[in-house]
Amino acid sequence: MVIVRLIGGLGNQMFQYAAGRSLALRHGVALKLDISGFADYPLRRYSLGCFNIVEEFASPEEIARVKSPPRRRLVRLIRRAWRKVAGPPPYYRQPVFQESMLRPFDPNIWRTPRDVYLDGYWQSEKYFKDIEHIIRSEFTFRPEQDLQSRDIAAMIAETNSVSIHVRRGDYVSNPLTNRVHGVCGLDYYAACVRFMADRVGKPHFFVFSDEPEWAAENLRFAYPMTFVTHNRDGREYEDLRLMSLCRHHIIANSSFSWWGAWLNARAGKIVLAPQRWFNEPDRDTSDLVPDGWIRV
Repeated sequence: MVIVRLIGGLGNQMFQYAAGRSLALRHGVALKLDISGFADYPLRRYSLGCFNIVEEFASPEEIARVKSPPRRRLVRLIRRAWRKVAGPPPYYRQPVFQESMLRPFDPNIWRTPRDVYLDGYWQSEKYFKDIEHIIRSEFTFRPEQDLQSRDIAAMIAETNSVSIHVRRGDYVSNPLTNRVHGVCGLDYYAACVRFMADRVGKPHFFVFSDEPEWAAENLRFAYPMTFVTHNRDGREYEDLRLMSLCRHHIIANSSFSWWGAWLNARAGKIVLAPQRWFNEPDRDTSDLVPDGWIRV
């Protein structure tokens, strides 16, 4: 059994699910979701229920059993004797496989035990690239669109649509989060809009943000712009769906807009991503942005 710990917002949970799903299929075992962390995390909630995923939740007993597997006394004695000779097993053979923040993609995830607990963010397409068709089919949306979203979806389909995502919220208000992530500045968005306008005929920009008033006040470009502001109160997945319908994308340093761009399966799409994803210089993000996306 593979149990994956879910934490963070919708985009983070999607990465965690996708990595867990890929590993479970490789090992030929069930995938279970550990959502217990949300009990002490009031800022976020479990959010994957909007998708057609394989949704099985791990019980406290299953989590305890996988993280600390019981062993018979003779097995324990043999293992203890072997460790005196050979040393402890490598980190990837432990029952808990924890992501290193300094390592982008870790291929040793495929060498983990069949019963393993995944603890991390797993923000790389390489963790699930080989089952891309499964992830795309499971990250389809269950709820019907409301009338406003259907109208915007029609505009997106009729134009050379470019999504712009502006991530603020706790990236601005929380000092620790701001220190880790920072925000993409107006100069970044201006450079990306120029880049798109040079390559996309008659672009129409659709702006999504967790602070739509700030975005409307500060993003002013000489092109048609639609600010999507109605999807609040637990309907952030609808912004994700609309983003994914756009032809091209300008994303923030955000897993949410990463998925908005990734879910667009069109060949020839242009995706612009920030060169700096984290403020912390020791974070390796070389595997975070897929091949073919352009960093600005």
